[in-house]
Amino acid sequence: MSDPLRPRASLRTAVVWEVLREALERRAKAAGRDVLDVLDTGGGTGNFAVPAARLGHRVTVVDPSPNALFALETRAAETGVADRVHGVQGDTDNLFDVVERGSYDVVLCHGVLEYVDDPSEAVRRTAAALRPSGSLSLLAAGLGGAVLARAIAGHFTEARHALTDEAGRWGESDPVPRRFTVEQLSRLVTAAGLEAVAVHGVRVFSDLVPGGLVDTEPGAVDALLKLEAAAAELPAFHAVATQLHVLGER
Repeated sequence: MSDPLRPRASLRTAVVWEVLREALERRAKAAGRDVLDVLDTGGGTGNFAVPAARLGHRVTVVDPSPNALFALETRAAETGVADRVHGVQGDTDNLFDVVERGSYDVVLCHGVLEYVDDPSEAVRRTAAALRPSGSLSLLAAGLGGAVLARAIAGHFTEARHALTDEAGRWGESDPVPRRFTVEQLSRLVTAAGLEAVAVHGVRVFSDLVPGGLVDTEPGAVDALLKLEAAAAELPAFHAVATQLHVLGER
């Protein structure tokens, strides 16, 4: 099966997808089943849900946007996995109005914590959707990456503001409501009763490299993908990653 996240579009998603795919394989082996039940909260148009379904798993996507769910349905049909992808409208606040507690082997919470009122409660709810043995894939905006990006762009005051702001925002016009450090995300996972078994820095370099260079230099995309993968697990690079990924397990 070809990887739907390669090559060009994968610059933003490849590291997380590789971690997720390995987690799915481990969980399936541990459960003694080929087919897992996966919940993708805030899954939108199915960037991860559809590839997971292509691996044979049953995926439920919860998202507040009807337009995103319509696009998900279309994408799943075009990919031939419509029978394994189910979209429902909702969010983490009303999660158990639309799905059952303790019913999923793997839960994804990607790009959600930045926008909820209470990140701690959101993680507790998503963790509560797991079966007694399960994995939580948590992806959120990283503070250090934003500081570095503003500084490189010459916005030094904004970079310093992000460092001292409680939510990690660089100013009133910042489109991201909240950013996190590795320590903050790990504490959220632990408080929800899970063990943080892996941390990865995501988009360490890809957001900083000029797009023209990647598009025109032969082999640049694959080389950058390999560089991102090599740096993802190194703690030294977590502090400057645009996004942070934490895998929690129980």
